[in-house]
Amino acid sequence: MKGILLVNLGSPDSPSPKDVKKYLGEFLMDERVIDVPLWARTLLVKGIILNTRPKASAAAYQKIWWDEGSPLIVLSERLKDKVQKKVDYPVALAMRYGSMTIKKGLQELVDKGCTEIKTLPLYPQFAMATTETIDVKVDELVAEFFPEVTITRTPAFYKREDYINVLSKSIGEVLNDLDYEHVLFSYHGVPERHIRKSDITNGNCKMNGKCCFKMGSEQHEFCYRHQCEITTINVAKKLGLKNGTYSTTFQSRLGFDPWLQPYTDRTIERMGKEGIKKMAIVTPAFVSDCLETLEEIAMEGEEIFHEMGGEEFTVIPCLNERDDFAEVLSNMVEEWATSKTKTM
Repeated sequence: MKGILLVNLGSPDSPSPKDVKKYLGEFLMDERVIDVPLWARTLLVKGIILNTRPKASAAAYQKIWWDEGSPLIVLSERLKDKVQKKVDYPVALAMRYGSMTIKKGLQELVDKGCTEIKTLPLYPQFAMATTETIDVKVDELVAEFFPEVTITRTPAFYKREDYINVLSKSIGEVLNDLDYEHVLFSYHGVPERHIRKSDITNGNCKMNGKCCFKMGSEQHEFCYRHQCEITTINVAKKLGLKNGTYSTTFQSRLGFDPWLQPYTDRTIERMGKEGIKKMAIVTPAFVSDCLETLEEIAMEGEEIFHEMGGEEFTVIPCLNERDDFAEVLSNMVEEWATSKTKTM
């Protein structure tokens, strides 16, 4: 039997400092999130971050927490339920970090008789700290606990036509009734070294903003920056956005190493200073609204914009549990299931 495992990032069990600390500890100790030697990562995370950050992060989570629980968890569960209604195979949901573990998700499918499982990370663009860490974790768990299971990975779906159509529609539904001057496409940032480490051509990536736009390069299969830039271009084309009225930025940097630029917060600040009064912002690296969209962008971003003289700051929701996005995911499932059937 075939089964589907949807995987998202994860969330603390509650917005309490204790639960947030536990969650941050697991998240930040992942060698694909903070990719430094274990001794340095341990010193940084357990010696510094976990002694200073949990209280502030807990306060941020408290601002966006819903009565039902973590927005990311609630929205992911709703999406899973909609996908399940559209496909004839068991669908489970897991998180890379937190108590909804990938092991539990795999076990749920195995208990239903699944021996062929398609893992579907809920990230349109590939990144070492998102898709890759899920793939590696799944491989470890299968080798140790589920040796009878065959896993099929899902490649980044950032340029699928149906995905671009749905993302563009979700943005257009807001923009069509909005008087705006600029649309900011804000993606989660990663350190520049992550891009270089993911370069399968071993050195072609120049980090100069030019190779990202060369078509046909094999390195683009795992280049997060390229995939973000192309997502923006494809959506802008679909919506008919004029050059100069939209741009791509990167948010949520950590530490002092160079991260992908331009930075979202500094761009919001600069545009406010330059006289942009009406801005819309969308976050296409996330499919579910979460701390980074609801607090960092919708609250902190708006505050920065208003402080710099901006007037209207419109945050466009993530795809969340939209029916048409669930249809995109179900299409990916059916394509896999059909191809598997044809080869048997």
